[in-house]
Amino acid sequence: MSYPPNNQQGYPPPYGGPPGVYPPPQGGYPPPTSFQPGPGYAPPGSQPGYAPGQPGYPPGQPGYPPGQPGYQPPQGQPGYQPPQGQPGYQPGYPPPGGYQPGGYGQPIAQQPTGGPTPQAPVGQYCGSAIMTPYQPPPPGGPYCGSAIMTPYQPPPPGGWMSMPQGNPGIPPGLEYLTQIDQLLVHQKVEILEALTGFESKNKFTIKNSMGQKVYYAVEDSDCLTRNCCGPWRPMDIKILDNFKNEVIHMNRPLACDSCWFPCCLQSMEVSSPPGTVVGRVEQEWSILTPQFRVKNAAGDTVLRIEGPFCTFSICGDVEFKVLTADGATQVGKISKQWAGLLREAFTDADHFGITFPMDLDVKMKAVMMGACFLIDVMFFEKKGNEERDRPGMF
Repeated sequence: MSYPPNNQQGYPPPYGGPPGVYPPPQGGYPPPTSFQPGPGYAPPGSQPGYAPGQPGYPPGQPGYPPGQPGYQPPQGQPGYQPPQGQPGYQPGYPPPGGYQPGGYGQPIAQQPTGGPTPQAPVGQYCGSAIMTPYQPPPPGGPYCGSAIMTPYQPPPPGGWMSMPQGNPGIPPGLEYLTQIDQLLVHQKVEILEALTGFESKNKFTIKNSMGQKVYYAVEDSDCLTRNCCGPWRPMDIKILDNFKNEVIHMNRPLACDSCWFPCCLQSMEVSSPPGTVVGRVEQEWSILTPQFRVKNAAGDTVLRIEGPFCTFSICGDVEFKVLTADGATQVGKISKQWAGLLREAFTDADHFGITFPMDLDVKMKAVMMGACFLIDVMFFEKKGNEERDRPGMF
């Protein structure tokens, strides 16, 4: 059996007849010898044969036309430059063989083929997907979810200390004392008192070790007792916070401080908030050195204070040691600091420093401030700008 050449259309029939025509059917297939058709079915011999085959398939279509050029950018908009160091994209990709492309509408995106590097529009983006090199923001400029870490800058001295978070177990206004173990007490200079000797109300600024204001203290007394009783006068001291709220109240009754009157010695009662006693400072009878007890609201001795034999100082500090309740260990001090020759000679505006343990109860820290004011008025308060320093407690 032979096949026609490849240039003929269709497939020739296998029996060699005219092309495109199949021989007529030869009749039904004879059934097997053991096959018996069921009722209702015609015998296989009565079925006609298959119809003649259809003409052959037409020849294949020609290949695809040349590839289309790449998309052109829209008018007035420059394309994107390929990344630096990488070759640009080719004008277009030829379609796969055997596929006839259909028509397309207008392209919805344009691919660049070259040209200058486009410049993105200048603007501020927040949450944008545009990846650009990091540029530090200008000083004081807008920040958009930025997490810029800057070195810690301590606050300038002279400002007020920020209030820590409140604690339910701490009296209002004493939250400042939870984070400090040192206080600086500076008395304000009264010009009228320095020139005339007329005793006026004392005023103090209480700062932390960084120079930030923590409290403001002011004496509350009348003119008669200030100028007649002098350092032995009864008085109240109000401790105010940044909002001018009284957070601590101190009361000093009229009393003596000499060893000749052991039954009427000095004391200072401290309340916080005002009306709620948190502790007391009481003078102990002694002959050579001043001694005090710092007690809590229940009357238990928490700390002891012991001063020097002579409280007069020249170009130096006068220190009062803060000891444990048994007097064995020093845990802090109250020091009267040297404020300069002119200030020391012509005024009684003194500078004090108070140090105590960081973990000391804040109520006891408030009582320690009362001890500082009591020591100031007992040993460093002048009457008519006259020094009262003396050895011991005589």
